[in-house]
Parts: sequence; C-alpha cells; structure tokens
Amino acid sequence: MFARAFRVRANSGIKGSDRRKLRNDVAAAFPTLSTEQLAELIPNKEELNVIKIYSHKGEAVTVYMNHRNPILFEVEKVLYPTVYTLWVYPDLLPAFATWPPVLQKLAGGADLMLPGVVVPSSGLPRVRRGTLCAVTLLGNRAPVAVGVATMSTEEMLAAGMKGKGFAVLHTHLDHLWEYGDKSSPPALAPLVMGSAAEEGAGDTEELQGREPGSSCSPEPEQPLGSGDLSLRDRAPCAALLGQGELRESGAAEPAEDASTEQQQEAEDSRTPQEQMDALFNQCFFHALKCKVKKSDLPLLTSTFLGSHMFSCCPAGKQLDIKKSSYKKFSKFLQCMQHQKILQVKELNKGVESIVAVDWKHPDIKAFAVPEGFSSASAAQESKSEDREQVYHAPEIIPLYGVSTKMIPLFQESGHRKGSILSSSEVRNIIINYVKSNELVDETNKNFVKVNAILCDCLLDKSEQDEISHLKWDELLSRCLERLQPLHQVTFFGQEPVVRKGNIEPIDISIAQRSSNKKVTIIKNLELYGLDPQCVANTLQQKVQASATITPAPGAKDRVQVQIQGNQIHHLAKMLLEEYQLPRKYIQGLEKAPKLGRKK
Repeated sequence: MFARAFRVRANSGIKGSDRRKLRNDVAAAFPTLSTEQLAELIPNKEELNVIKIYSHKGEAVTVYMNHRNPILFEVEKVLYPTVYTLWVYPDLLPAFATWPPVLQKLAGGADLMLPGVVVPSSGLPRVRRGTLCAVTLLGNRAPVAVGVATMSTEEMLAAGMKGKGFAVLHTHLDHLWEYGDKSSPPALAPLVMGSAAEEGAGDTEELQGREPGSSCSPEPEQPLGSGDLSLRDRAPCAALLGQGELRESGAAEPAEDASTEQQQEAEDSRTPQEQMDALFNQCFFHALKCKVKKSDLPLLTSTFLGSHMFSCCPAGKQLDIKKSSYKKFSKFLQCMQHQKILQVKELNKGVESIVAVDWKHPDIKAFAVPEGFSSASAAQESKSEDREQVYHAPEIIPLYGVSTKMIPLFQESGHRKGSILSSSEVRNIIINYVKSNELVDETNKNFVKVNAILCDCLLDKSEQDEISHLKWDELLSRCLERLQPLHQVTFFGQEPVVRKGNIEPIDISIAQRSSNKKVTIIKNLELYGLDPQCVANTLQQKVQASATITPAPGAKDRVQVQIQGNQIHHLAKMLLEEYQLPRKYIQGLEKAPKLGRKK
C-alpha cells in the first residue's frame, strides 16, 4: 500500500476528546493492550498528530503520529498498527516468520506467499481468514510487515502451504516507514512460553504448540473488509529460497508449482479429515516401531504424542487431532486399544499412560518406514534408544528486558522497550552511560553522582531527596532489579529459547501421609528437559520404593513425581552428579534426613 510515494493532504493535532475516542477505538481493535500500554501509545499530554494522505492508487488513509513516528493508520474505519508500534509491542498480533531476503520484495509491493512462510516445529499460530497478522524475519521477533491473512491456518495447511497467504499492507522500508525516524527493527530473540513437556497430560486437547513470544492471551482478530484486498498492488510472490525468485508478475504461482499441486490433488482425492486420520496412523505406527522400547513403559500418553509421534511427522505436515475424525487423542488411543495394539491405563487420577504394546501385532510388523525416514536411520535410532539415553543439562543464562521505566537510561545506547540484554551488556551500558555523562565522583571514584535520569529510573520517591550518590555495585544491582527478568534455555542439540521471568527451580519437598509415612515430591522436572516418568522409573529402581506420577497442583499441564520415604539423598546424587544440574536450580536439598553416626 505504501510501496510508492503518497501525497499528504492535511496535518493537524489531536485534542482531548478526540484522543479519548482514538484510545477507545484502539482498545476495541487490540483488546490485548493493557490500560498502561494504551496510555503509553495514546498519551494525554504529549504531542499527537493526525495526517490525511492519499496512496499512489488514490485511497484515503489517516495516519496517527506520536514522537514524530507513525504509530497507526486507518483505512475504511479499520485501524492498523505500524512497524514502529509493533517494535514496542511485538506480541500485539499473531506473527508468521519468513526469510530475510523476502523483506525487500514485500517492501517493493509483493504479497507474502505461503511457500515463503517458515513453519516452526511447534506449529503455526491459529488465525482465521481476515485476521490482522504481523510478519517477522527468521530469528528475530520484531515484526517487519503488517498484513491480512487470506486463509485460515487450517486452509493454509490443507493447501499444502501453497498460494497467497497474506495481503501485505505496510512494511519496514516502505514510504510510511520513511515518514518516521527511519530506525531499524530491534533484535528481539524468539520467545517461548511453554516447553514440549507442557503439551498436556492424559487427554491432549490442544496439539498445536505456541511460539516464543506467543502469549496465552487471545489472538487479536479483525474482519477483512471488501476494500482491504484492493489497498495495494497485488503483485504476488513466487516460490522462495531454492524454489525460485520472488517476482512482481501477475501470476499467483509459477506454472510448474500449479501443475505439481494439481498432480498432488489428483493423486490424493481424500478429504482433509481422512488425510489427517491417515497421518495420525502413520506417525503412531512409526513411533511404536522406531521410537518406543519396552523399558520406556509405562509411558505417559502426552509424552508419547509430544516426544515420539511429533518427531515422526513428515516435513511440511502437522498433526492436528481436531482436524481428524477422533477429535481427542484419548479417543484415538482407545481405537488402537480396541485393535489390541496397545493397552492404556489411568495409573493416577487424570493421568493416562501406555502400559503395554504388542510389538508382534501384524499392523506394527507390516508397517514400512515412509520415504524421508530411511530404514537404516530408523534401525540406528532403535538401537541407540535401546541403550540408556545420555542426559545433557541445559545451559541457562539469565537475561534482562528493558522496561518502560528504564527506557531513558538505555535509549542513548540505541535500545528500546523490550530489548533483551545479558548482565554483562547491562553492566557495559551503565558504565558507558556514567562515563559519557561524567557522573563519576571526582573525590571518590567508588561513587557515582545521581543525575535526573538515574534518579527517575533507580530511586524510589522517598529516596529521591536523600540520595545523591550511589556505589558502583549498588548502581548496577538497582538497575538489574528494575529490568524485566528473562532467561535463555539451550537444550543439547537445539536452538536457544528465551522465556519470561526467572526459571523455576526443581522443587523437592517432603509430605506426611497416613500412618505417619513420608513421601518425597519432585516438581518442575519438565523445565530442565527431564521426563518425569523416566526420573520416577530410575528412582524406583535405585531405592526399591514405589514411585508414581500425579498432576502438579496449581501448575496447568505439569506433573510431579511422588516416591515413598525421604529419598532426597538419592535424588541429590542423581540430579547433581549424574545429571550435572547446578545446585542453584534445585530447591529443597536441605530437607534430607540427617545421617546417624556410625558406631
């Protein structure tokens, strides 16, 4: 829409009543914004202007400006955020990733085609046709484009990720972006809110994973007006990166892609539901034949689905139980149980496990590993899994996000709200800020003079009239306390992910049961890549005591291990020595029983 220059028709300020109306309109359009964020986006007193412009095709567009940057634009009474706004609130819209070379084509007027959309292992965000979406570049959560989905997520997957996916309205590097300060997107690491272990215990209602940054809040959706798709040149993309260059020709797909798609449709005339049923059957038998071994039993049904079946899904396809005829994973397993392939039992309330598998069943023996999964690699996987799997402790790095209150202190170094920094980076930024502003005390270099910005950012109101100097270590500690806590987790052989808050430690506690018996309870194993069922089996063998898995109270979709007696000594040895987990991530080791003196 803004790929070509536009004409400015009028420029005027926005007064109080108009600001309130605009704030209400923004709140209705983007319900995930908090009251504080709305006040920050549409301030009461700061300069806020409205500009009336005409696009190169003659459409009338209203642009709202804040801090000399366009923050919103309105077409046919529908509000859209600009990339400047999305850099401050990167999770405002459901986001789809593409490759960096695609950005130049999008800024030049092309729409985003589905072959250019990167499908993560956790699945695509669920959107409906007409939903307003953001487009990001692979490896960076900062959006670079705003567009409208021309298909629902289900339709995208059913189409084999071919065709036009998004009608792009505005991008980084287009003329609307040039009307602002022309800043570059911030570097925002992918944000993951949950782990694979949080797929659910027992009945798995939702199979689609959520992205790092995706939050649990509802996805904002907006209707697609009849004029939205004609807002800009619809020069589409062709195939991307290895499939052909993007081009602004009028064809939605290359002829070769179209013929291939027609050929695939002719080969498979089954309904989408029948195709999903077949995919579930394929992944089920593949997982039983190549992934699961007898020593894994009993195996949580959620672990079987998330760790074994998902890994057997062919590239470009995605398991979605709600698109199958079963609708629930428990019903799918019941069907397999009726065929006497396996046996499922509810060993603990609300937690189902696979307790037996008939590996001599004709269906398992007759299953052939599909193309793309070589028989040799499948056999190698089966042999390697017969040996005890080696656990690698994750690398955990504390990180810090720039909060709204701390923006004045970090903006000199080019950081925005939401920028993610390590503790060493924060330290260097603070040291450079102090030195560049000559705040080191001349009489005692161990102290730093508190200027207006440091006062507002680091001191409480009761301290602002009393404290004029801070020691270096106190200055840095106060700064870290006022930044948003984050942490980066890197599991062996996987890409690092960033999560909000501090990581919860493995929690070990002792509880009293009937007849004065004690049990040891272990929580949060999933956060460190540990399978609770495997830990329970190992402990049970080591101490020769009963171990069970139960739902963790107050923690949705997590389980806890419960074993008879006070077993903290054995548990500490396993976690610290065998699994090599740092002691600081384990809570409750001090509750171990005191060893009696040897006589």
